[in-house]
Amino acid sequence: MNSIHYQYQVDGTDFTRAGEASSQLKQNLKRMNFPPDVIRRCSIAIYEGEINMVIHANGGVIDVDIFPDRIIMVLKDVGPGIPDIEQAMQEGFSTANDEINSLGFGAGMGLPNMKRSSDDMQIDTEIGVGTTVTMTINIV
Repeated sequence: MNSIHYQYQVDGTDFTRAGEASSQLKQNLKRMNFPPDVIRRCSIAIYEGEINMVIHANGGVIDVDIFPDRIIMVLKDVGPGIPDIEQAMQEGFSTANDEINSLGFGAGMGLPNMKRSSDDMQIDTEIGVGTTVTMTINIV
């Protein structure tokens, strides 16, 4: 089955650009006339992942494949990895430093919001190597 593919580079050194990928994807989905709920869920999921990539992993790459029945978003970084996924999935848990918190980020809602916004989410992580998060949103 053919898909439409988008790739976004996430600059992990510039908070002012954080959110560009989610904004671009949102505009692309609007142009393709996707239902508002699908657009909202994709936007939230990718934004939270994008922010996590900037805060914790010095950026990365986001690949999005749009199929007639689903949207698959793969966020890949070469950051430090997640030592305890179960703990990281707890609302409010964060390893963000004080500087990040002072900017209004690091509330510990990124991964929980990503999970809540997607129909399926897989996290593959290796300490010292990086993390890949794959999210699927079904189009009903």
